[in-house]
Amino acid sequence: MLCIQRATLLTPDEQIDDGVLLIDRGRIVAIGDAAHIGVPADAEIIDAGGLIVAPGFIDLQLNGAFGEDFTWAPESIWRVAEGLPRWGVTSFLPTIITSPLQKVAQAQETLEAGPPSGWRGSIPLGLHCEGPFLNPQKKGAHNPAYLRAPALEDVAAWRPEQHVRLVTLAPELEGALELVQTLAQRGVVVSAGHSMANYEQARAAFAAGVRYGTHLFNAMPPLEHREPGLPGALLHATEVTVGVIPDGIHVHPAIVALAWAAKGPSRLSVVTDAMAALGMPPGRYQIADHEVFVTEDARGVNVARLASGTLAGSVLSMDEALRRLILYTGCTLGQALATITSTPADLLGIGRERGRLRAGAWADLVFLTPTIEVVRTMIAGVTCYVREES
Repeated sequence: MLCIQRATLLTPDEQIDDGVLLIDRGRIVAIGDAAHIGVPADAEIIDAGGLIVAPGFIDLQLNGAFGEDFTWAPESIWRVAEGLPRWGVTSFLPTIITSPLQKVAQAQETLEAGPPSGWRGSIPLGLHCEGPFLNPQKKGAHNPAYLRAPALEDVAAWRPEQHVRLVTLAPELEGALELVQTLAQRGVVVSAGHSMANYEQARAAFAAGVRYGTHLFNAMPPLEHREPGLPGALLHATEVTVGVIPDGIHVHPAIVALAWAAKGPSRLSVVTDAMAALGMPPGRYQIADHEVFVTEDARGVNVARLASGTLAGSVLSMDEALRRLILYTGCTLGQALATITSTPADLLGIGRERGRLRAGAWADLVFLTPTIEVVRTMIAGVTCYVREES
């Protein structure tokens, strides 16, 4: 039995001061304040005095890190996952962008084979297939040579049981709605993105089963007052969750605040969309088969772009995304935490297992300072990262 005590617990639905967590066999067995939770005499104690303990962070869109790109080298998923706990990420969706379909199959095989012996790291929950059924007019950093028209035979093996959890497509393409219905019936979360869909086409996609919007405002038509388009439909739909990259580059801080006002913590999902340069210095990196140039801008922020100037993912860590969301919106830490814990967990249908501090859930935990710095990360009750003291 492991006991974490003297913590400020953010579940994130409530705050428990002088909190106690009891963990056994990787799961939380009891949670509450010290006055109501007894500590077994033989428990191993972790003193979290002065720290905030929150659910582990979940990233629904991560292309790679540490110089590795999941699309270019799907076998790198386990290697990258070992390093993610330093930013509080305890589970994630490795993202495979538009490429030959065999790349998705290779990534599925990588997850099916499981981690190498002795491995410890962030848990891949399944794949996010971002493409290849995208609109060429909003291809972004995706190679147009590999874009395809929606076809059911191409997704025959795309289902949660075969490690595909989220699919981004352009719903206005011919045949897309049939694909949406098929994937949604299997339990795959279908997202609208890299799309030129108008408002009516977007609403039809929601009726067919689309429940997410990939990086709101990016790779979409602009929001206009007479033609709200896909972004307007996503903001207006109460049943649809949206992803946002709050790096101050992909979306202006004021627009992040507007999205927050429209969707709130239960329907806004913060993602990093980070690529191979995460955790690395500026330089040249890969995203799929494109070369990406990562440079430092005038603010000292690393920016990833193709040679054409097109944004190519981010170099944003999840803890920094959390801090920026609070800065841009003025929301509380508990509200911000929901966007990277309970909200993505609920979207994936795993809200009882992950994303909240509750009895029965996996003990995926992040220990934060009051200034929201990660000092310890635990996955299934096992410490995978501890910040070195400077």
